[in-house]
Amino acid sequence: MARSVTPVDGLMMRVSSVHLHPVKATAALDVQVADVELWGLRHDRRWTVVGASGRRLNATTHDRLLGITATPAPAGDLVLSRHGAADVEVPVPRGGACVPVDVSRSPTLMTDAGDVAAAWLSAFLGEQVRLVWQHDPSLRPIRANHGGLGGEPLSLADTAPLLLTTTASLSRLNDWIADEHGCDAPEMTMRRFRPNVVVEGSTVPFEEDGWRSIRIGDVAYRFAEHCDRCVVTTIDPFSLAHDKEPLRTLARHRRWDSKTWFGIRIIPLAVGTLSVGNRVVIDGGVPPATPRAGGD
Repeated sequence: MARSVTPVDGLMMRVSSVHLHPVKATAALDVQVADVELWGLRHDRRWTVVGASGRRLNATTHDRLLGITATPAPAGDLVLSRHGAADVEVPVPRGGACVPVDVSRSPTLMTDAGDVAAAWLSAFLGEQVRLVWQHDPSLRPIRANHGGLGGEPLSLADTAPLLLTTTASLSRLNDWIADEHGCDAPEMTMRRFRPNVVVEGSTVPFEEDGWRSIRIGDVAYRFAEHCDRCVVTTIDPFSLAHDKEPLRTLARHRRWDSKTWFGIRIIPLAVGTLSVGNRVVIDGGVPPATPRAGGD
């Protein structure tokens, strides 16, 4: 049965925030509304920075990427911003040179964004890099072992078009961290987890583990997989300081299959819009996944 109200306190589940990451591994951009496309939100993760060999750079090895903000224009062009430098405008490189890029262990041709963007990024990162654009998401299907049903398109997101998290789960995680650290407990913000959509109104932490059919506003989604978390979550997105949290605490409470878990990846079944305040309805689900024994 469809459900949009929690049985505990009658709160209706709604979207509390929507986030884009136009250039993969750079800072999150908060928006009020985003267009939903079959491969993800419009402007989300369609650009990436690559090294000389064509291998994609990530925040694990290049945390300074988190200090770059990419703001899309309506036509898809970008404005790159960072502290201490003038902004640079990057037009969508339609018809530009195609270069091989290693994304998710599978080489794919993408379009080079030109020398101006490359020089701006190289000066900041201290090495020669290029900015490239994914001109055709249909060339990168969602893999079956990540929930794909065959031929479904994907942006440069890791495994599925959108990542969903809930405020109830973040609150429980912060409670666990407080229990562990006491007065010195660091408070995790949702930005560490780099979601596209954050849902509020549920009072059941990690309830999203069991969601299988989801309607947000006018668009239906299906569950693709649970999201395993990497060390990027241990980097403060503002100070760039590195720590052991939240992975240390997640490993104690949310560890199975030798990984730690937070959030779910979902696949849109149609195009539409996603807005802050949208009602969230769960049309189908299973009992939430139970973390297996593990951790330290």
